[in-house]
Amino acid sequence: MEQLLSILRNIAVIPSFSSYEEHLHPAVKALLEPVTDAEWHTVPENNLIVSVPGNPNRRPVALSSHLDKINHFGSNPPPLLPYRQESNRVTGQLDDAVGLAICIALARVSHRFHFPPLILLFSEMEESFGLKHHPHLLKNGGSGYWHGMGAERISHFLLKNKMIPSAVITVDTTPLFQGKNGLALYSAHWQFTGQMPGEKENKQTERIRKEFLTLDPEIILSNNTNDYLHYGVEMNRDKRLGIPSLAIEPAIFPYHQKNESVFLVDIERVFEILIRWLEQTE
Repeated sequence: MEQLLSILRNIAVIPSFSSYEEHLHPAVKALLEPVTDAEWHTVPENNLIVSVPGNPNRRPVALSSHLDKINHFGSNPPPLLPYRQESNRVTGQLDDAVGLAICIALARVSHRFHFPPLILLFSEMEESFGLKHHPHLLKNGGSGYWHGMGAERISHFLLKNKMIPSAVITVDTTPLFQGKNGLALYSAHWQFTGQMPGEKENKQTERIRKEFLTLDPEIILSNNTNDYLHYGVEMNRDKRLGIPSLAIEPAIFPYHQKNESVFLVDIERVFEILIRWLEQTE
């Protein structure tokens, strides 16, 4: 947990605002240096894909998080963003620094376990906040950018290069708990996207949903908009693929504001659940 929190701090302080995600790339690469057999893939614009070897007899699993933060600091942000760790929580610009830190930490411990191969998906422009509220703070005044473009580009790259995961698991943060701790599982992208799942996608999604709830029965089933919707749509336009897309999310409060807090217990729960799930998943 101490190593995970160190990774989180290194990510959270960097002003990698929407359309400026490249500011975070050097830190991500440095934090993944201990994964000496990782393979980096060239992806359009500010997205990153990293392959981490695992059990070759198992199908790869994709772990997703987004690189961009919302700019609440205006045209002259500080070189390092505020960050604070207390006895029970961390506070800073944590959407989606928390998810990114968990994915990197999982890659760094993967050699200790029997994980399947991992495909880390780190996306640009997950947030729509800046496009709606202050497009002038984005590159080119926000022109040519859209919400979810990173997940779309990553999906197209995976399909084109036949890097087909058995599932895409997004790690983000949820506003559901309004200041209390908790975890949410999103698993029905079609409620927002309208792209109904085929039989294979539906069956595999239900299987993974049950596996997560078996590992932690106190996870709350809910739904919200984030990159998991885009992966669900783009990876399943060919219904034969049937790739489940789910998101597991610790509580964050306040949401889409300065000084967001996430409970340490929730960060640890997500990390431990994913370790156990990756150990057992097909």
